[in-house]
Amino acid sequence: MTPQTTATNRPGKSSRRRKRAPVLPLDIGVDLGTTRTVVCRADRGNYPVVTFTDSNGDAHEYLPSLTALTDAGLVHGFEALEAARAGAPLLRSLKRVLSSPTVTDSTPVELGGRTFTVLDILTDYLRHLRTLLGAVPALDGVDLGSADAHVVVAAPAHAYGAQRLLTLEAFRSAGFNVTAMLNEPSAAGFEYTHRKSSTVSSRRTRVVVYDMGGGTFDTSLVDVVGTAHDVLASRGLSDLGGDDVDFVLAQLVLERAGLTEADLSHHELDDLLDQCRDAKEALSPQSRRLVIELRGSAIVIAAPDLYAACVPLIERSLETMSPLVGRLDDGSPDLTEVAGIYLVGGASSFPPVPRMLRERFGRRVHRSPYPAASTAIGLAIAADRNSGYDLTDRLSRGFGVFREADDGAVTTFDAILTEDSVQARKGAPGTVITRRYPAVHNLGRYRFVECAGVDEHGGPRGELAPYEEVIFPFDPALRDRDDLSDVAVVRPGFGPWVEERYEIDETGVVRVTLTDLNDGYSRSYVLGRRTA
Repeated sequence: MTPQTTATNRPGKSSRRRKRAPVLPLDIGVDLGTTRTVVCRADRGNYPVVTFTDSNGDAHEYLPSLTALTDAGLVHGFEALEAARAGAPLLRSLKRVLSSPTVTDSTPVELGGRTFTVLDILTDYLRHLRTLLGAVPALDGVDLGSADAHVVVAAPAHAYGAQRLLTLEAFRSAGFNVTAMLNEPSAAGFEYTHRKSSTVSSRRTRVVVYDMGGGTFDTSLVDVVGTAHDVLASRGLSDLGGDDVDFVLAQLVLERAGLTEADLSHHELDDLLDQCRDAKEALSPQSRRLVIELRGSAIVIAAPDLYAACVPLIERSLETMSPLVGRLDDGSPDLTEVAGIYLVGGASSFPPVPRMLRERFGRRVHRSPYPAASTAIGLAIAADRNSGYDLTDRLSRGFGVFREADDGAVTTFDAILTEDSVQARKGAPGTVITRRYPAVHNLGRYRFVECAGVDEHGGPRGELAPYEEVIFPFDPALRDRDDLSDVAVVRPGFGPWVEERYEIDETGVVRVTLTDLNDGYSRSYVLGRRTA
């Protein structure tokens, strides 16, 4: 399978074949999607999509985000799809495993009776991607792991720190020189400005990005002034996307056939879901029915029946987006101030999505002409050293610590960072919070957590993602001990002055530094992992 790059304009054939010169430097964006991975590159102000060929020689502007287990080991992409058709166990939607609030690099993933870690599978998939990219003529001459390559990747806006770290670690272990990580709807905001700059004016500077992909939903409110993008707020759902439409359609087919999911073999279920995805993606506003083959019979589903069954899914996305709509005009939902509501992500092409949005928000709803590639194009713009685009992004989730109060009688939540806290960016620091106090115990136990946000009372909102407990020795006599978990907390009533420092880096990861101000002893942690 040899990937290539698509081009909008093809030059005429020359009578003399010229040798292609290596392209240096190389700026690319990689959108690791739940169902598909899309890659774009920067080319003198244009951002063509890299195409991959399947076993039949057909070109596709994506690589399937699939892994299968064969006798020879793990295979990925189109090879995984072919192996699954031959009966090999298939792994779908690995990105949803990454989105779990309890995910770690050793989180187990079962495939074909064998157990792998989520990091091992993701890294192996990305190595396969890198191998394919190495065969692209336009990328020839550049090592994707060298300083000559600028690779920008993305994470859902609501992704917890563990997902961000695992994604970065997998890309770097696979040999990519990752120079930045953006939130997915923030990248799509770049693509909107690049494509629809004429809709942005001094009166209309705000863009709402509605990003429904294969497995996740994100939405961001972006203020645009020229090429400067300021993400004012983001919201997201880790369990809503095109996969859910596929499952709804599969359930309708099973009901019509008088079967249940338990009646199907793994191979039959994989085939059913593949057909449902293909049928969904072939829908247009004029479609009247979908036909799915199941056990030799053609099952017909009326398109309106599928649309009606999916209304609750789309309503969830609109409810998630509603707080941002209320901020379009500094608190007023006056849509005259919004340049556009921009629909991106493969699942935004599902006909009820633009229809329901236009019913609610009118003519300012725009759908990207390349919805599945919008994020990757935006990432390539961000990677492009000559684009001049600038981004101020937000944490898009809450962060705090559970502390014991009243000598351990009660536990309280101390909100430290909110979803509006600013991430670091080139040439400017991110949000930094510093606290100082006299320690009164022999050691401190910090139970850090991330959450969907912080409510009006300062409490955690939504699902919690706990870090491993951080134990910091206030007593110098405890610093030589590797394991402090079995040390009892005692209160001598005196101790050193301690500083807590919290800062958000450019990838949206929170770094925590604890320092004994008396003697300078310090430890730093990233998502519970001590780094210094």
